[in-house]
Amino acid sequence: MAEECSHECSSCGVSGCGDRTAEAGPSTLEANKRSNIKHVVGVVSGKGGVGKSLVTSLLASEMNKRGYKVAILDADITGPSIPKSFGVDARLTGDADGINPAASASGIKLMSVNLMLPEGDMPVAWRGPVVSGAIKQFWQEVNWGDVDYMFVDMPPGTSDVFLTVFQSLPVDGIVTVSAPQELVAMIVGKAVNLARSLEVPVVGLVENMAYFKCDDCGKEHHIFGEPQGAAVAEKYAIPAVATLPMDPNFARLVDEGRVEAYDVEGALDGIIEQVEKAAAEAAEK
Repeated sequence: MAEECSHECSSCGVSGCGDRTAEAGPSTLEANKRSNIKHVVGVVSGKGGVGKSLVTSLLASEMNKRGYKVAILDADITGPSIPKSFGVDARLTGDADGINPAASASGIKLMSVNLMLPEGDMPVAWRGPVVSGAIKQFWQEVNWGDVDYMFVDMPPGTSDVFLTVFQSLPVDGIVTVSAPQELVAMIVGKAVNLARSLEVPVVGLVENMAYFKCDDCGKEHHIFGEPQGAAVAEKYAIPAVATLPMDPNFARLVDEGRVEAYDVEGALDGIIEQVEKAAAEAAEK
């Protein structure tokens, strides 16, 4: 009996299928009729535990403080943490046109699977095609309204979701997140090289947990080893690099759902400049 077509061409091994679309290359999905999303930026990491979702939250907050209309699409379906960081737990609403996103205290629009679950700690045990389908629905069936910059919080690694986002959404560039360990630095290269193979520019590298500053003497202590961000950025020709410290105040604000109140003291300015540059270049095409 012939296998029923799932329309997941990227993972299908059947050649000569009349429904196959992979050979035609990536195709961008249209957002719903009440969405005007100007620029999309992916935030990625080669592995988990480096603070990718926190960097996403900080980038969105900084852009919002600069007067941009900002949104976050939480594509980390099985490990969503964006709503917690922003203190948002309201259930979503919808209308005939689609789902209405939640909003943070400062007006950042949020869409996450955790906003659709009865309990925040309920597991989401979905296989790859279902996860990819949910992300497409977040893009096509949410009434995003006017958005200058949408940040997509990606799951760790270079799996199905990575391909789904970068082949289906109009991504202008990515920011990659690492920690100061040689192993993590190596894995950064995997995400960078895959993004470039999909012709998506890498605009910046954020090295998280790079140091801890002593309250008494002000000295920086490199708990996880010497920072590697600058060397990794040079190796992979990443135009901007930023370092963020291990800061108990940051952890406290995230736990309290007040990530927007954290002051990065200009640490992300170079990354944001490159994000704006990539957006401008994309708009000229």
